[in-house]
Amino acid sequence: MNPYRDDRPHRMTMTCEIKQNKMNNLDQTKKSIKGICEQLRERQQNSKKFTSIVVLLLIASTGWAQDQSSGRSTFWSDPFNHPLFPLYLVSVLVLVTVILVLITAAFALRILNLFIERAAKERAEKLGLAYVKEISFWEKTWLRWNSLRPLSEEENLDMGHDYDGIRELDNHLPPWWKLLFYGTIVWGVFYLVAFHIIGSLPLSGQEYENEVALADQKAKAFLASQPTAAIDENALVYTKDDAILSKGKLVFSGSCVPCHRNDGGGNAIGPNITDPYWLHGGDIKSIYSTIKNGVVEKGMPMWGKAMSPSDVKAVAFYVMSLQGTNPANAKAPQGVLYKPVDSQVKDSTAVKLDTVKIQALAK
Repeated sequence: MNPYRDDRPHRMTMTCEIKQNKMNNLDQTKKSIKGICEQLRERQQNSKKFTSIVVLLLIASTGWAQDQSSGRSTFWSDPFNHPLFPLYLVSVLVLVTVILVLITAAFALRILNLFIERAAKERAEKLGLAYVKEISFWEKTWLRWNSLRPLSEEENLDMGHDYDGIRELDNHLPPWWKLLFYGTIVWGVFYLVAFHIIGSLPLSGQEYENEVALADQKAKAFLASQPTAAIDENALVYTKDDAILSKGKLVFSGSCVPCHRNDGGGNAIGPNITDPYWLHGGDIKSIYSTIKNGVVEKGMPMWGKAMSPSDVKAVAFYVMSLQGTNPANAKAPQGVLYKPVDSQVKDSTAVKLDTVKIQALAK
């Protein structure tokens, strides 16, 4: 080796190459940072769009609730003057803030993973190794909960059964499926003990009966709280009052249609109430009494326990208004022909006149 040999040109060449490599790496780093910044900017814009959508949904839900509200003063009818408005506002702001923080944290974690992945790629390139992407936590969790095996182990799972090019593999059920199956077993044991052995929880039939009893109590309490006008049954006189008839038609449609049809023509259960034949009297007093007290042996409920006296009166008046309407396919007449008192008086007067006329002709 010549000690006087000048190797400065070689050094300069190596220095230039190193500088060039550094410049290239710096350019790549700048490009990667620029791309990451663009992704961050795009995701921030998406975050703003998401926030705008949330605010619009809240405004829309407020408007919908105001449309659905009744005449009573509720939060949605006048939210700004409601005493709980500050609490609701702070709750909404906290919820939006938490959502934005979670979104920002997810974006920051994603950017950090991009930096780590790019640094690992550069390290592998410098060492001359092939870069293998590390499986993320979520991917590991997905593989673990589904018990997925890689394709490289497929030969070890082959059970030797082949039909039409389809091979049978020894794949086990995923853990989440087994967990659900074991959960149904545990729930079945709990259901058996709680509902059938101990009886601490009601079955569906008993629950239905409890709900019906509770509804009856509420109905009785409501009827008891409503002022009821006393009605003298002996002084009832039928009049064609439009208000009473409209109310009676509404009550009739909700309670009497299943047995008497909508037009009053009757069916297999109840008689026809549009003809002059009646089973229990056809005057307004008898009709009121029949509706109020019912006819238990013939399936007629005691509507006086479920209806107010004014409702019973309205239904009775509406039934009287159906006389002579003659609906199509009405049921055959039942009971005794009923004639009003005034028609009976007219008939008796006509008989007397005819008798006097016959006697005069006989003379």
